[in-house]
Amino acid sequence: MSELVNRIDNKEKMSASILPTTRWELSEANEEIRHLLVRELGINPIISQILINRNILNPDDGRRYLSPSLNNLHNPFLMKDMKKGVDRLIRAIHNHEKVLIYGDYDADGITSTAVLVKFLRKIHDDVKYYIPDRSDEGYSLNRTAIDKIKSCGVKLIITVDCGISDYDEVSYANSIGIDVIITDHHEIPDRIPKAVAIINPNSSDCRFPFKHLAGVGVAFNFLIALRGKLREDGFWKDKEYPNLKEYLDIVALGTIGDLSPPIDDNRILVKIGLDLITEDKRIGLKALRKVAGIEYSVVDSNMAAFNIVPRINAAGRVGRPEDAVRLLITEDMSEAMEIARKLDAYNRKRQKMEKVVLAEILDTIDTTMDLQKVSSFVFASHKWHPGVIGIVASGLVEKYYRPAMLISIKDGIGKGSGRSITEFNMYRGLKRCDSLLLAYGGHRYAAGISIKEEDIKEFGSRLDEIIREDLAISDFIPQTIIDVQCSMNVIDHELVSQIDMLAPFGSMNPEPVLCVRNVNVTSPTIVGKNHLRMRISGNGVSYNSIWFSKGHFVNTLSKSMFDIVFTPQINHWNNTHSIQLKIIDMAVPSSEVSM
Repeated sequence: MSELVNRIDNKEKMSASILPTTRWELSEANEEIRHLLVRELGINPIISQILINRNILNPDDGRRYLSPSLNNLHNPFLMKDMKKGVDRLIRAIHNHEKVLIYGDYDADGITSTAVLVKFLRKIHDDVKYYIPDRSDEGYSLNRTAIDKIKSCGVKLIITVDCGISDYDEVSYANSIGIDVIITDHHEIPDRIPKAVAIINPNSSDCRFPFKHLAGVGVAFNFLIALRGKLREDGFWKDKEYPNLKEYLDIVALGTIGDLSPPIDDNRILVKIGLDLITEDKRIGLKALRKVAGIEYSVVDSNMAAFNIVPRINAAGRVGRPEDAVRLLITEDMSEAMEIARKLDAYNRKRQKMEKVVLAEILDTIDTTMDLQKVSSFVFASHKWHPGVIGIVASGLVEKYYRPAMLISIKDGIGKGSGRSITEFNMYRGLKRCDSLLLAYGGHRYAAGISIKEEDIKEFGSRLDEIIREDLAISDFIPQTIIDVQCSMNVIDHELVSQIDMLAPFGSMNPEPVLCVRNVNVTSPTIVGKNHLRMRISGNGVSYNSIWFSKGHFVNTLSKSMFDIVFTPQINHWNNTHSIQLKIIDMAVPSSEVSM
């Protein structure tokens, strides 16, 4: 996302001396539990406190966290309607019915589709898939698509990463003889479709304990349940019993692409899946890694998020999402390379389009808006491609820390994509605007809408009003949660190695953040695209550091002593491996920091 937020205008440069840039808050220490975890797990006291901050409060939970195992996944049959959905699909298999997987066009929907298609085609002769066109059809089920599906003789639709808001569409499918199984993870609307089964952990009476699965996680649980029931029925008696672990590379990408928190079940799925990607277990991903220039790299969550997922997403944004599905299910390397190059071209096109949209919006903000009086951004245009507005909205949230909704208008109807900040639930905000919306759906941090062009202005005013009612001024300043305060001389390779054990990182399991006070900062230099490199010294040790996209602070560092918050990491460069501090924020020692 850095390419979307690197632009620093003159107004920002004038205020570049303000440090810190965020609100600092030090997590509360618990010495008793910290000592217990250190003793039982053999870990650094700093790692122990980080685990406590992640609500890991006993040694057994700590062991499961540090050593994720598929044996610790929750029972998929705890999910409401799981048995109903599995039984209906098994009946379709035995009756040789045509089955269709209906997915979404983002990375979560694409990977969900690929996982089900790949598995089901091994046990059923007639499995098709369909992903709607983002521009012409929009999100989720629609009548035109259902008619096409009916004409192919399909008797059963299984939705992935969509369907929970499609009351009318599911009723229409039922009326023409098509059953629907919904697998989804989005917020539950007031009207629930009359499907054969609704498999969604967010259902109010669902006993599945983990509520943060991505759509692909729900789909994978469906496969676990299906495989188990078929085994119970003797289906595998004369056949090879399938190993579902081999699908976790795809599951990991969908989970990362959806920004689902890598905790509990997600942590297990992503951790194991990333290892499979690094091992080049799948032909399509091997080709995509080669095109992305990371074929020899260890793939962690950041590399997946910034190098692999965007190319999969680009197919659904500005190209054909079917291409990405084909890449993930193909067994032919030449075909995989051809598709991978196509996805890479889609991604370059997507990047160019985003820059144009972002530049236009930044100019509007700079010339017409007082940020002190703005609680959100709602922008609309007939010129914008609907496939890129979500990413641009994310860039605006990152840059200004305000909820943002961008709307692409065509034939009097706007299709919007919104992103939010931690303090504001976007889905619930839209629910309070529903009288102005034709349709809406999503979750706390990301949501989509359909709206009449003439209602957009009023919608923007209403959303801004709701946000101002719900949030305080301080909520529009990003918060930095500090895991532990320490001294420079405790930072060594062993500590960084133990920090790596806490990966994969993401929301609810962020990269650990340490604080050191009164360090000496020397040799600040701008490198790359406005990044700030410095030398940090204290307690007899000294390390290089990097502060991304903060080169405009170079002249602010005239003083040499600062408090810093950072994440220590290993920097690999020219076959050397050295500790580097990734700076998150800085403050002069006299600054009042909430500790």
